[in-house]
Amino acid sequence: MNTTELVGLVAGTLTTLAFVPQVLKIWASKHAHDISLATFALFSTGVGLWLIYGLRIGSWPIILANGITLALALLILILKWHFRD
Repeated sequence: MNTTELVGLVAGTLTTLAFVPQVLKIWASKHAHDISLATFALFSTGVGLWLIYGLRIGSWPIILANGITLALALLILILKWHFRD
């Protein structure tokens, strides 16, 4: 692994882990009223496109980070729907 890929993996790990506290907070509070559906829908679409891009160019840091981030963002959307008012 070269330095550029290492930087990509660290960056992807940090930005992906940033969503874990939000998922845990929604799960613990059992509500997601403050989560913007439009924001997370747009974000999920963008991350999905980054994942496709990563797959097309064969970049594992992009694939891993965006695959996990997409799963977390979709989980937030599912929890928002599940705990809707």
